[in-house]
Amino acid sequence: MNISWFYKQLWQVAPFFIRHYLRKRGVKAPAYLEHWGERFGEPLAQAVQQPVWVHAVSVGETRAAQPLIRELCKHFPDAPLLVTQMTPTGRATAEMLYPNAQCRYLPYDKPEYVAQFLREHRPRFGILMETEIWPNLMHGCAEAGVPLFLANARLSEKSQNGYLKIRTLVEPAMQTLRGCYAQTAADAERLHLIGASNVHVCGNTKYDITPTDAMREKAAHFRSLIGSRPVAVCASTREYKGADEAEMLLSAWRAYHGDALLIIVPRHPERFQTAYDCAVKMGFKTQKRSDGHEVAADTQVWIGDSMGEMLAYYLASDVAFVGGSLVDTGCQNIIEPVACGIPTLFGPSTYNFAAACKGAVAVGAAKQIFSAQEWQYTTAKWLSEPALRAPFVEAAAAFVAQNRGASRRIVERMIEAV
Repeated sequence: MNISWFYKQLWQVAPFFIRHYLRKRGVKAPAYLEHWGERFGEPLAQAVQQPVWVHAVSVGETRAAQPLIRELCKHFPDAPLLVTQMTPTGRATAEMLYPNAQCRYLPYDKPEYVAQFLREHRPRFGILMETEIWPNLMHGCAEAGVPLFLANARLSEKSQNGYLKIRTLVEPAMQTLRGCYAQTAADAERLHLIGASNVHVCGNTKYDITPTDAMREKAAHFRSLIGSRPVAVCASTREYKGADEAEMLLSAWRAYHGDALLIIVPRHPERFQTAYDCAVKMGFKTQKRSDGHEVAADTQVWIGDSMGEMLAYYLASDVAFVGGSLVDTGCQNIIEPVACGIPTLFGPSTYNFAAACKGAVAVGAAKQIFSAQEWQYTTAKWLSEPALRAPFVEAAAAFVAQNRGASRRIVERMIEAV
């Protein structure tokens, strides 16, 4: 079977099923029901012309683009900025981080949608963050003369094996890229194996992110609400195949008998209420961030039900756990708490941040645990004995400093290739 032909034919019927999926998803997350036209090729009113275009699928990629966009603005100060996403949380993050940009959803990969998007914007060049492979979009850019790059690129072994099964579709698309800038040598090798031909190892832009003054002020506000108690944060908790990480952590936390405050910040807004209900059901005195009240002295759990404040939660804490790692979703961004100088724990599933996790553990900037019970024991010990945390803080600063500079390297290579 000609996979490329089948892929194009599939997009003639796929929008029907995607609309059904979005309606279903919208029951719990109403934001999925908004801005539909942007996803399905409808012309955008007042579309920005000849922009520098960055596509960042969701929150993590949108944040990772921040230092890259800062570097791009130095070289293209007069060019408008277009930032596209695929998720509501990514879009909300982009609108917060890039108030001067036009933010919109990238249309799905139907050839007609792609053609409409490229006609109405006519980008100077495009940057796909991390691992966004849309064959029709990539071929469309090549045909329209829009240079396209894959930046901060990563590819797990699991994803590589999946792409190799459809190599006749993926390889020609990857060969349209003007440049592919990988996070690590292992990523570069895997990207090369699926067809990328102009691959350079530049590092991870997430090391270039630093907390803003506004975020430090937000953290100070959190501390004013909390008081002087020790604080442990569990960030970006995930649910996977029926296993709820927040529930696992809360269950383990019942063995803790100190006065520390536990902050739970679910990765997805639709899990905010679930985490709150779970904590209450387990008997914890629980409050929500959205209530805006001071945290009572006897409150045991604070649910971080807000978007765009993750760095503030880290900065207001003494110990951090990074979610998506006790359930098998590959870990969320461990670089953020390490860069904030917070002693950091993460679980066994790390394939999305394998290099960062391995490197942080090797230099003593973070510690891997293998169960919720081990997390509870380690966190309780670190909270009660600050001297145990100090070496992690010192190692974290050196680790982050060693790994900075990816954004500058990517932009320098990109400018040469445009």
